[in-house]
Amino acid sequence: MSDLFESREFVLVSNREPYTHERDDGSVSVVRPAGGLTSALDPMMADTGGTWVAWGSGDADADVTDENDCVRVPPESPSYELKRVLLSDEQVSNYYYGYSNKVLWPLCHSDTAKMTPNARYWRQYRNTNQQFADAICSRIDPSNAVVWFQDYHFALAPRMVREQAPDAFCMQFWHIPWPSWDVFQSCPQYDELLSGLLANDLLGFHLDQYCLNFLDCVSHALDADVDRNRGRIDYDGRTIRVEAFPLGIDTAERRRLAESSEADDQWQSLRETYPIPDEGQLALGVDRLDYTKGIEQRLDALSHLWEWYPDCRERLTYVQKVTESRSQIDEYQHLQESVEERVERINDRFATETWQPIVPIDDHLPQSALAALYREADICLVSSLRDGMNLVAKEFVASQVNDPGVLVLSELVGAHEALGELALTVHPNDTEAFAATIEDAREMQPAERSNRMNRLREQVATNDIGRWKHDVLQEASEILEQQ
Repeated sequence: MSDLFESREFVLVSNREPYTHERDDGSVSVVRPAGGLTSALDPMMADTGGTWVAWGSGDADADVTDENDCVRVPPESPSYELKRVLLSDEQVSNYYYGYSNKVLWPLCHSDTAKMTPNARYWRQYRNTNQQFADAICSRIDPSNAVVWFQDYHFALAPRMVREQAPDAFCMQFWHIPWPSWDVFQSCPQYDELLSGLLANDLLGFHLDQYCLNFLDCVSHALDADVDRNRGRIDYDGRTIRVEAFPLGIDTAERRRLAESSEADDQWQSLRETYPIPDEGQLALGVDRLDYTKGIEQRLDALSHLWEWYPDCRERLTYVQKVTESRSQIDEYQHLQESVEERVERINDRFATETWQPIVPIDDHLPQSALAALYREADICLVSSLRDGMNLVAKEFVASQVNDPGVLVLSELVGAHEALGELALTVHPNDTEAFAATIEDAREMQPAERSNRMNRLREQVATNDIGRWKHDVLQEASEILEQQ
């Protein structure tokens, strides 16, 4: 991090916290959430010694904080403050499950049919953003602070911080897609959301296309001077930069896990626990259970594959690792039921006495077990209907340390911009072509697999999480120098 940042108070803001405190048989234990972003940003915060502001979601979080709702972390070597914002059940229901995930999530993934605007959701989203803004301002010198917001949970908070600390430097990274204007306009609060985000000095998205979509929305909705070529917006007496920063992963850590003895042990354990055959090819899907991930479409393509390419039967097994998500929302409950029904129907139709075509895994797996699955998979299927980036594709590539496999990648995900040329591209809604592409992956010759995977590994390693952090902070430093 540049000297400019080291001389200022640095505050990171996210919905998810890097550590939670949970009650366990009368004692309190520390849990590190598995999210790749929080684990990637934790070392940076340890180096800067700043403050991380996040929702205190652990059931013992409030028990270990001081009078300012703060606790020093990491537990083994405290080096920065974690300030927890404690939310009521009503806030969680309406700010998080409501506005964030029933309005903004489907909106930004261009699925307006699933968007359910509700005055109560909006009220609590606004109130909670104000609560976060107040928590941030309680920790900073208004004239000497850098505040970095993460994601769609805080579209209003930058404006609220700006009102209390006009000279603070604010920036935000939006981790999901940004839709076109005709989609975004369907949200009744579109102007307030845009105005809130334009209180930042720097706005980051994964792709140039998302940046252009955002610039178009501002041009249509607000009285602002928009420079599409330079990614600049003049609004409310200030200039805002809009830039693309494709998110990467910790490739070195992924490779270390894939090569570790723990992964070897986990692979043996997985084969003993689940009906994964000794021989044949293995296809893999790793997904949070979300309607944007295209899991249903993928299962339909696999069913078509085993029907129209009977030689694949007993030769290709598909492992679907899913993580339950937002199960309080009806759409997610219906999705889970639909996926389970498809898996059962396909297995009933094609299974033999010695082979099960689909092996579902919904148990929690340690990272070493996931690394083993990535490493051993011959094919990874990423078939999202819309995805800001999708790091599963990159995690698979980084974990391919043995015989190289094949990445089958939806053209509708952000990762396709960088990886699509070397992956096999599918459209998730074209079932027959999707099935044919899986067959192409299955029959790809070793030399071609090796060439594609070597180049994919180089691309993913070059544009890793370290590169992402460097590029974002370097851009912010340049803005600070000009100011």
